[in-house]
Amino acid sequence: MDYNIKNETEFIMKKYNIKANKSLGQNFLINSQVVETIIESSEIEKDDLVIEIGPGLGTLTKGLLEKAGKVICVELDKKMIEILEDRFTMYNNFQLINQDILKVNLKELIEEEKNNGKYKNAKIVANLPYYITTPIIMKLLEEELDLTSITVMIQKEVADRLIAIPGEKNTGAITYAVYYYSIAQKIMEVPNNSFIPQPEVTSEVIKLNIREDKPVKVSNKEIMFRIIKCAFMQRRKTLLNALTNAKVFETKEEGSSILNEIGLDPNIRAEKLNLNDFSYITDKIFNKTI
Repeated sequence: MDYNIKNETEFIMKKYNIKANKSLGQNFLINSQVVETIIESSEIEKDDLVIEIGPGLGTLTKGLLEKAGKVICVELDKKMIEILEDRFTMYNNFQLINQDILKVNLKELIEEEKNNGKYKNAKIVANLPYYITTPIIMKLLEEELDLTSITVMIQKEVADRLIAIPGEKNTGAITYAVYYYSIAQKIMEVPNNSFIPQPEVTSEVIKLNIREDKPVKVSNKEIMFRIIKCAFMQRRKTLLNALTNAKVFETKEEGSSILNEIGLDPNIRAEKLNLNDFSYITDKIFNKTI
């Protein structure tokens, strides 16, 4: 990719009288090295189905279409639809869906495409809007779609939380979900001058390689993630107090008993626990209630 993305982006914005929509979190990527790195790290083959979320002006789309068997772009902004159709209608492996990604039935979409027999793997690639990163990532993981990987560019602060190891630095509630469903890796940091307009924060490209086997066995994963969420809603409190306040434990005495039984100090804080710890707590609670 040796074309000048900045000039191309400015030309397209001028031609179609486009300004970045702040409410949709639009920042247009103009760094060709970042584009190349995203596409290379996605490891796209000719028998892959790629779903690109929020293609915008199509900066990533061009490279994806050259590598993949098929690219399905899901774009919410109607202004971008005309641009994408003008740019890529000549590609016979291009499909465009004008819809909110959170409302798209991705499971059905992927199954339908793969059942046609053409595509071996399905992969997600996206430059995600910062304001809606977490709901999109959680949708992609929790729906347990038939995916191989998710390669996304998001805000660095959020990225560091997503790819952290549970129980280590930067751990948040979402860390455990990402770790449960995938093996995460950092690809690169992206400075804010790589975009028009420049965001106020640094971005980061990460890749989530979807696990075939989960790292822990747990009685009920929904209960486990509910417990994790409760523990982190009051993360400054001790685990015992946070889970008692959230009614996970009926009493402090019960909570102390459960935590002592699995070898955890009741005064420990949520971010110090690994996924196994939360699975043990879940099993104790779940087995008590069934």
